[in-house]
Amino acid sequence: MIERIIENVRSNTPLIHCITNYVTVNDVANVLLACGASPIMADDINEAAEITSICSGLDINIGTLNTRTIEAMIKAGKKANELGHITVLDPVGAGASKLRTDTAFELLKEIRFSVIRGNISEIKSLYQGSSTSNGVDANVSDRITEANLEETISFAKELSKKTKAVIAITGAIDIIADENKAYVIQNGHPIMSKITGTGCMLTGIIAAYCAANPSQILEATKAAVICEGLAGEKAYEKMQATNGYTSTFRMYLIDYIGEMTDQMIREGMKVEIR
Repeated sequence: MIERIIENVRSNTPLIHCITNYVTVNDVANVLLACGASPIMADDINEAAEITSICSGLDINIGTLNTRTIEAMIKAGKKANELGHITVLDPVGAGASKLRTDTAFELLKEIRFSVIRGNISEIKSLYQGSSTSNGVDANVSDRITEANLEETISFAKELSKKTKAVIAITGAIDIIADENKAYVIQNGHPIMSKITGTGCMLTGIIAAYCAANPSQILEATKAAVICEGLAGEKAYEKMQATNGYTSTFRMYLIDYIGEMTDQMIREGMKVEIR
């Protein structure tokens, strides 16, 4: 059940520390503000732990990874763990290079994450230790279909058991799982893959939703994924009505995320429990 997830975000206004990538940092900040949270971006090792200490959630995204920020990520993550804060990992491009893959595993070793969100290729790389990833996008051969859905749910649950984190695999079909339960979500629109940042924005939303609902991490993650997918559906309809395209879609996407309510999610969600 989704009860007061979004209302709690807006009433608590969680401050989310984002060590994220510079390609999408502006969109992440704006979507956090839209959904009712407050963003702060700090990736220097001399302040990362201090900034995390005043926040209630930490979003670590390795999209534009560099060696300067890895130590800051670890330091911030350990401080978040020490304080019992929500921590979310977005292993962007894990499996595409040795640095990204090794860093993802180092982060998993050093930090206890509340949620791990990625596309199917990224999550497979964490599960298998290798990947057929093509850059930061999911490999076509890895896509989730009805034929491999049960297999994908199974390894998501196993990875959750291993990491003690909720696993969010997002794409055309989304899977949100802990070691005991999985949700299969089919909200969204294909055009969402045509703009940069929908995954990064979603990771930020997950951090905000979980920080405001720390006792409902699985449900809050599910609500965040439905929120963005449903906002994507509505944004596409409005884009078509105004003869816009992808930049217009991005604007409407953030608008609808800001307008989302718990009732809209309950009425619009396309979810199965597995």
